[in-house]
Amino acid sequence: MAAQEQPIKLLVVEDDPGLQRQLRWSFEGCETAVASDHDSALAELARFTPAVVTLDLGLPPDPGGTSEGFRLLDEILVRAPDTKIIVVTGHNDRDNAVRAVGRGAYDFFEKPIDPDLLGMMIERAAKLARLEQDYRKLASTVPASPFGELIAVSPQMLEVCRTVEKLAPTDVTTLILGESGTGKEVLVRILHSLSARSGRRLVAINCAAIPDALLESELFGYEKGAFTGAVKTTRGKIETADRGILFLDEIGDLPLSLQAKLLRFLQERVIERIGGRQEIPVDVRVVCATHQNLPKLIEEGRFREDLYYRINEATIQVPPLRERRDDAVVLARAFLNRFAAQHRKPVKSFARQALAMIEAYAWPGNVRELENRVKRAVVMADGREITAEDLELAQVEARETPFNLREVRELSEMQAITRAIHHSDRNLSRAAELLGITRPTLYNLMKKYSIPN
Repeated sequence: MAAQEQPIKLLVVEDDPGLQRQLRWSFEGCETAVASDHDSALAELARFTPAVVTLDLGLPPDPGGTSEGFRLLDEILVRAPDTKIIVVTGHNDRDNAVRAVGRGAYDFFEKPIDPDLLGMMIERAAKLARLEQDYRKLASTVPASPFGELIAVSPQMLEVCRTVEKLAPTDVTTLILGESGTGKEVLVRILHSLSARSGRRLVAINCAAIPDALLESELFGYEKGAFTGAVKTTRGKIETADRGILFLDEIGDLPLSLQAKLLRFLQERVIERIGGRQEIPVDVRVVCATHQNLPKLIEEGRFREDLYYRINEATIQVPPLRERRDDAVVLARAFLNRFAAQHRKPVKSFARQALAMIEAYAWPGNVRELENRVKRAVVMADGREITAEDLELAQVEARETPFNLREVRELSEMQAITRAIHHSDRNLSRAAELLGITRPTLYNLMKKYSIPN
């Protein structure tokens, strides 16, 4: 084997003593440990932390089968997912070798052993392990971006990011609108981190999660003796956020009885605790969010119009995930990487059909639903790949969008022709006119794509 800066740490899992000696002798340049069964292999894995493992699937007590080998393979991938496993198989056992790769092995090698070829495979596996380790170290030293937790590639979300960057340095009262699960809370944290108030607290309160009877004291605080149980003076969330940012989540659920008091605070920037007489000035930026239609609530008399205009000095509209198709796959991959590392699972990617389903699904629960689906799929997946079945989106009819430019052009052409025919109520002369082509050309294209007259 070629000289290495540091010897490759290699674990040989093989129950044949003669083959053990041959492999140890063949790879003298490696730092090698040997195990002959499931338990000793796991013990060496913990003690030795190898970069590469060569694994014979036929281990005792099932040396003639593969059950013990596959059991050990799965456990190594869970306990040391970054370790590269090379499965060593018999000459006529290619099917099991392919199964092993599908479950997470790096590669397979057929007996009889050729030390030179196997050595090259071990070197490649070790090099990949080192590169992955170097990448993780480099990633950990890169300064965190305020937008790091927000993953966006769609034009709609990139525009949202630009709006956040513009609003962050100001003290403008900001209203964030969007369906539940779209990431409004993430935007508030980014707004805070980019603002001049980032060194001060971000205080959040969910107006829908606290009973109406308690919400006023949570927001404005109370004086000692103001009511039964008020044994000491307590500051409210607004006062606690002084010189920082106050985030009022689900502002649409704020009861009418409190809307007038909140409006006075926003106008005067002073509060009075419950049971108090003293006006307390508060320097705070207010950010609100809701999934509700506030103009409709105003029409129904459930939300004050003057409060709406006070909290709506600037608006950030967060689009639902179904309108951000490009984001769904990117988000799914990010969630996969995070949860695979968190749960120490060997899952590395999505199957093509799974990606097609992610693109096609409407995601009524938005990013939160996607995150939960991917998390469960990572936990339940058997191999290195998440399948469509793992996502449990069986009802979705997903068509894979081609990447080949010719196929894309033909697909677009066929869709345009079909649409023109429908819009013209099957008047082919009118359809040809809409398409900007002659009627004979339309007939030829309909024949090409098997579109009925």
